[in-house]
Amino acid sequence: MSKITPCLWFDGNAEEAANFYVSLLPDSRVESVSRSLADNPSTRAGAVLVVDFTLAGQPFRGLNGGPGFPFTEAVSFVIDCEDQAEVDRFWNALIGGGGSPGQCGWLKDRFGVSWQIVPRQLGEILGDPDRVRAGRAMEAMLRMSKIDVAALRRAFEGDSAA
Repeated sequence: MSKITPCLWFDGNAEEAANFYVSLLPDSRVESVSRSLADNPSTRAGAVLVVDFTLAGQPFRGLNGGPGFPFTEAVSFVIDCEDQAEVDRFWNALIGGGGSPGQCGWLKDRFGVSWQIVPRQLGEILGDPDRVRAGRAMEAMLRMSKIDVAALRRAFEGDSAA
């Protein structure tokens, strides 16, 4: 069990978000759902209060705290992708249903949570000791929304079509 569990503040849709997220990643599951036992000023009896879930082996807690604290880009979750197909799959799933694209592989899902969808090749290319080649790839990446590995490679290699 992890000593640290990120707690995400949702506006009434923590269970929906948890179910969506666990459908995307292996080694993921909803662990428990806690419900209100009685009506009170902020909830009705039976309303979901807290959802404990695991994403790719990492525990999370979703709290239905209300509209007071929306998500910002100050916190984001990085998904390390094997290849372009995996980038495309996560990007499309997380953008779907009302998400919005950002720059350089960032996006917000329909719940307002920020994600970075990053191909492993990005670190290899940008970390290359040839700083001129790496710089061309960085310039190409800065013009991208979803990361395009082939376009990064073309820029890295100096292909003027990149």
